[in-house]
Amino acid sequence: MGSANKTGSAERKARIEEMRRAERARERRNRILTIAASVVVVGGLVAGGVVLIQSQTGDKAVAASSTKDGMKGDGKSGAKGTTKGDTGHFVTGADGVKTWKGTLGRTHTTAPVTYPMEPPVGGNHNPIWQNCNGDVYTKPVNNMNAVHSLEHGAVWVTYNSKAAKSDVEALAAKVKGTPYTLMSPVEDQKDPIMLSAWAHQRTVRSANDPAVDKFFATFVQGDQTPEPGAACTGGLGQ
Repeated sequence: MGSANKTGSAERKARIEEMRRAERARERRNRILTIAASVVVVGGLVAGGVVLIQSQTGDKAVAASSTKDGMKGDGKSGAKGTTKGDTGHFVTGADGVKTWKGTLGRTHTTAPVTYPMEPPVGGNHNPIWQNCNGDVYTKPVNNMNAVHSLEHGAVWVTYNSKAAKSDVEALAAKVKGTPYTLMSPVEDQKDPIMLSAWAHQRTVRSANDPAVDKFFATFVQGDQTPEPGAACTGGLGQ
């Protein structure tokens, strides 16, 4: 059994390292695309400015109206989106893991989102993810950013003031050593220590609870991940 566990651990580390390499390559591509997009945007703004200067008053009004209408969206990329709408309920398995049975939106929005659970395990979320490369936050983070991290395959460790200090410190050490995880306080949650992944959640008794390692092994970049391999860096810090 010891040999099998070591083999599984080595394979898991190799898989995470491969994801890290892919993430670094993706970040390089994104930087190049960002620079290119900036050039296009600046060029478009200059051209647009020339057109507006040459336009008559009536044309300006039409342009302004069109721009305003363009900002009304379906919740994607910063538009005013749906604030709620996820339906369903949790079903608790024999292992204590609760699985959300129902719908979980995946639309990007900057409008406030009301989630049917705390901490949330999915739903519409902010376009920017919370950094989750073993990041430990000592202050609450925005649910909407954290949900985006879950979409990328992260496990979110949360705790409230009822959690023992020793447990918080031990969990923080575990998170810091595990890519695709993050940790933050959530005072309004039902139990002192909770673990969340996309569409999955459970309570654990302490940092030494065997369920902690099992949850990490199952859900860090697990099969539930809507966007496997997506970045956990380059997002929002604290």
